[in-house]
Amino acid sequence: MNRSPWKLLSSFWGPSVSADWGKSRQFQYITMFALSELWSGGERQGSYKLLKPWWEVFMDYLLVLMLMVSILAGTLLLSRDGVVCVPVHSSFTNYSFPIEPVSDSIFSSTPESPKIPAKGRRTNLDFQQYIYISQVCYHEALPWYSRFLPYVTLLHTLVLLASGCFWFRFPLTSARIEHFLSLLAKCCESPWTTRALSHTAKLDTRFSEVDQVVQPKVQVTSLYKTRKSSLDSGTDSPLLVGTDSVSTTAQPSPCPSTLSHCSTLSALSLTEPVLPVQVIPDTSRPGATLDRSDREQARALFERVRRFRAHCESSDIIYKVYTAQTVFKVLKFILIISYTTPLLGSITFSHVCQPRSHALTGYSVFQCSHSLSSVLRKLMQAYVSLLFLFGLLGIYALFWIFHKSLRQYSFQSVREKGSMLDVPDLHNDLAFLLHMADQYDPLLAQRLSVFLSPVSETRLLEESLERRWGAERLRSMITSDQQGRSLLQLVALPRLPPALFTLSQLEVLKLELIGDAKLTAQISNMTALREMHLYHCTASVEPGALQHLQEHLETLHLTFTQAAEIPVWVYSLRGLQELHLTGRLSNEGGMGRGWALGSLRQLRHLRILVLRGMLQKVPGELSELAGSLLKLEIYNEGTRLLVLTGLRRLTGLAEVQLQGCQLERLPSALLVLTGLRSLDLQHNSLRTLEELLGLQHLRRLSCLRLAHNRVLALPASVGVLRSLELLDLAHNQLQNLPSALFTLHKLRRLLLAGNLLEDLPAEIRALALLSELDLSANRLEHLPKELFESCVELRNLNVANNSLGSLPDGLGGLTQLSRLDVRGNSLEELPVELGCCFGLRGGGLLVENWLLHTLPRQVRDVLQQPSSCPSSEPPSRPNSDCFPSFSAAQWSFHSALESRI
Repeated sequence: MNRSPWKLLSSFWGPSVSADWGKSRQFQYITMFALSELWSGGERQGSYKLLKPWWEVFMDYLLVLMLMVSILAGTLLLSRDGVVCVPVHSSFTNYSFPIEPVSDSIFSSTPESPKIPAKGRRTNLDFQQYIYISQVCYHEALPWYSRFLPYVTLLHTLVLLASGCFWFRFPLTSARIEHFLSLLAKCCESPWTTRALSHTAKLDTRFSEVDQVVQPKVQVTSLYKTRKSSLDSGTDSPLLVGTDSVSTTAQPSPCPSTLSHCSTLSALSLTEPVLPVQVIPDTSRPGATLDRSDREQARALFERVRRFRAHCESSDIIYKVYTAQTVFKVLKFILIISYTTPLLGSITFSHVCQPRSHALTGYSVFQCSHSLSSVLRKLMQAYVSLLFLFGLLGIYALFWIFHKSLRQYSFQSVREKGSMLDVPDLHNDLAFLLHMADQYDPLLAQRLSVFLSPVSETRLLEESLERRWGAERLRSMITSDQQGRSLLQLVALPRLPPALFTLSQLEVLKLELIGDAKLTAQISNMTALREMHLYHCTASVEPGALQHLQEHLETLHLTFTQAAEIPVWVYSLRGLQELHLTGRLSNEGGMGRGWALGSLRQLRHLRILVLRGMLQKVPGELSELAGSLLKLEIYNEGTRLLVLTGLRRLTGLAEVQLQGCQLERLPSALLVLTGLRSLDLQHNSLRTLEELLGLQHLRRLSCLRLAHNRVLALPASVGVLRSLELLDLAHNQLQNLPSALFTLHKLRRLLLAGNLLEDLPAEIRALALLSELDLSANRLEHLPKELFESCVELRNLNVANNSLGSLPDGLGGLTQLSRLDVRGNSLEELPVELGCCFGLRGGGLLVENWLLHTLPRQVRDVLQQPSSCPSSEPPSRPNSDCFPSFSAAQWSFHSALESRI
């Protein structure tokens, strides 16, 4: 008969026992599956092992043992637990049938007497009644802790197991921890870590070589230790092997070759005399320098570490969560010990049961025995022992947390070695994570310190700049400015490349958006440097470089956001002649001084000062420059300049330019500047020029620019400006010109574009020295012939965008004319006399193409050919190679002949 074990068990023990056995087997399968899953989850936590100190590791193993004990006890309870009960005879409570008395000879038998079979009391109970009584007494007579204590301990163990890795799973902490481990792995794998630590070891070795002459034997030992430290600081650390979350995208590190080289040097240092040549590593060997990708990855890693530090130091949530889970585990330990220890002595073998089954069995009291009591007691004692060790470790962890300042981390050990003195101390969560990592391996913090050190980042940037911005590349970027000077412009670099200071022929240097523009003493090699531009650059100067700039630099352009960004060393450039300051120069309050103008007194040779900002007053401190300043330019960007009294003390000014200052009248402070030669008040809000009469004391004033204002009329007092050579009234609202204007016989340039002029007076003939006349964008319908008869020095005439119907005769008399613009008029034809204006050749005549075709072909050819002869050449020269000269009558004859043909 082939019967399954399940059926055999059912037929022998009955359905209830067989069901219990089936449940126990099922529990074993479920328990084994859950434990395996839990263990695999522990393997997935391998990336967090760097943050588990030794007590956490022991606690994890203790929890595994406690879990196994709980599962074993629970399995025994499910599979074999039960009680065996027998009735207790009592004359008061129990009823039994009459039984035969037992003879005393049974108890006092001698060896000579024959063996009599043992006899007990008959209970008259069948097998089913015994099973029933055992089941009832198991639930009624057996205490709860004998039945459920293993299950309770199992639940407690699972809770402790979950609380042990809670800070790895908590949403507010898990992301930071994973990011920290990722950065730590990349810091250990980065080739720059090996470079920086080997450089540190090299420096330590150089310092130790100083003591070699006194103590050569000690030097060998220290050298060995130094090389051993360099060997230990390699990137092929076995600590991060198997870290899945951080090593999947990491590139192979070239560190083994470096380590083998260092170890070889260490071995040589023990057997051979220590020589400086053998100690210093050869930087020319292959692999000593980083390629471009490694440098870029190291720079990106510096930025990531910087941002992660700022993020982690802003809170201490990881510290709080870890402290809370440690306190919870200690409290849980106290709770379990408090009720489990007293219950261990109550797990007994024998129990008295009084079920309410007298009607069924005829007995009221039963004596029951618990078969697993001794095993259960020993297992629970083992569990309590393990729990006690677990609690001691938890108390030690709690003591360690509150005894040490875990929210402060100092790299004092790194500083004591003299390797990286600039590594900053850390706070809050980042400090706590490094304290935890130190319990695993203190070298991890040393590797991370490489990317926390500003000096290390500076060395990386310098190496990157040296390779990317070499001398050859910088020379290829040199161009020429408008004055023909050699110019180099560098934009958006982290630092200045060292090769820059080797350009000895460079004259103009422009630096824009340089993060750390440090001018070292090597700038003394740039002997031709005369001009420098700093556009939003944080520039610092070494003492040696400052001395060179004080002697050679002549022009400096500074662009900034706030006046506080102006470097202090600027005010000590004694040889500076021209200074341009662009940025916000006033305080937020308005009237206050926004920058230390008083320090300009050291600029004894300053001739030109240009201010581009939003000033509300001319600072009185400019009077310190009264003896040297010749030109002052203020571009106020539309901000009203309220106070100009500061100009009164600058009596030596020769040029003043006030643009965009919202001036409505001519400032009275200008009247005391008797040496003024040029006055520029463009782009203001001037409506009247009545104060021109006050300018008669400015006998040297030769240039007056009043363009882009709202002037309605030019007063007759303009005639007092006898020395005026340039008058710019363009883009105003002038409708006529006074006669006094034409008494300025020294006037050479008259700019009247963009006004409302309808005619040009004939008095224009008085301006015999006029060389430039701009009448564009007006309402002129004709030009006076006196203009062409008397103003023979005219070189530039612009009458574009008017309403001219024709050009008057006599245009050919302007032999010096080199530019004529007649576009945008109502002309129907051009005069043939234009052929006599030899200066218009080569594009000097600006006119519509269709209107140009009204000229004879010979004239067009002459005007369109490039100018090869000097304009001052007399037109009557018979042997001219440029063009034969003809009179006006001859030109008219040729034109009529051509039209008739």
